[in-house]
Amino acid sequence: MRKIELLVPASSLEVLKIAVVFGADAVYIGGEAFGLRAKAKNFSKEDMAEGIAFAHEHGVKVYVTVNILAHNDDLPGVREYLQELKELKPDALIIADPGIFTYAREICPEIECHISTQANNTNYETYRFWYRLGAKRVVTARELSLKEIREIRANIPDDMEIETFIHGAMCISYSGRCLLSNYLVGRDANQGACTHPCRWKYSVVEEKRPGEYMPVYENERGTYIFNSKDLCMIEHMDDVLNSGIDSLKIEGRMKTALYVATVARTYRKAIDDYLESPEKYKANMPWYQEQISNCTYRQFTTGFFYGKPDQNTQIYDNTYVKEYTYLGYAEEVDEKGLAHITQRNKFCVGETIEIMKPDGRNLSVTVRTIYDENGESVESAPHPQQKLAVDLGTEIEKYDLLRRAEASEN
Repeated sequence: MRKIELLVPASSLEVLKIAVVFGADAVYIGGEAFGLRAKAKNFSKEDMAEGIAFAHEHGVKVYVTVNILAHNDDLPGVREYLQELKELKPDALIIADPGIFTYAREICPEIECHISTQANNTNYETYRFWYRLGAKRVVTARELSLKEIREIRANIPDDMEIETFIHGAMCISYSGRCLLSNYLVGRDANQGACTHPCRWKYSVVEEKRPGEYMPVYENERGTYIFNSKDLCMIEHMDDVLNSGIDSLKIEGRMKTALYVATVARTYRKAIDDYLESPEKYKANMPWYQEQISNCTYRQFTTGFFYGKPDQNTQIYDNTYVKEYTYLGYAEEVDEKGLAHITQRNKFCVGETIEIMKPDGRNLSVTVRTIYDENGESVESAPHPQQKLAVDLGTEIEKYDLLRRAEASEN
């Protein structure tokens, strides 16, 4: 079996550190321009430098997205940005546009180039094409089955790598190249400004009957004709790990630290368990299923991996399942055992919360005391981003996450 990489998204320096600590082999991030998640927090040059250094200290790689489909006006800025990345030394650049790929090979040939799923990589001749041009890795199109991926592996050079999404949101457009956002609100998804109109509610209006909205398909929540369930392959890692894929990619550069920690930790354990013993992986399946459901998701599908999905495996009813709320993480632990956090959501003294640890443990604890920035004891902290010190009555370590169980639906 080929060495398998777990590739995890990060929207910010905080989330990068959490991804690294909770099990990523590699992290992919975006800078402040030329990536497809312009609305994410993304990384300044300074944060990117710190993030790359942190990851490398922990033996984790960092890939930077430069995967917009560039227009003429973008090209001068792309060249400048690649010069900056040359200095920062990430492990690879994720690129979709042949023009940007050409610039990258010219300006920073020492940095690997990985070809984005946006490039519609659906056959082994496409892989061979990019390999001849100097690409190290190609990300499969979302529309490929495991059978097709195995065929690609059998027909490309052994040192060429295959990367595939195994978890997260599924775009309704072919390989993610969507025009809906640009058409409806003038924000180009292929330039990083997607407004996600595939998640909106739609009806049909007949030309001569204005104001009469006729649903295309409706349940008690409304009509959502473009929606897709979320991809999840946690129950099929035996097939995934034996398919010839080198890098297992998690979608979600807009997601919170809690989401990233939950998904990274669960897949990390599933991969390691299977490599140790397929029987151990099967025995631990209830734990994976429980853990992966502990972060916000739509409903799950296996996507195209076992053939083209039908309406039962793809369409969902716009229900979001939410099991936990993110409270913060231990940025430091002082000599008194107090966890210093930047609070993300309100919690109170006397409340029962959980400590989520990278090793798979979840500890139920009661909040004993909360101290504000002035060292004053407070009953609760109602405002996000407050700097707090928290006594949880048990040992806590740096980067442990704090979360609170919630109702299962909103």
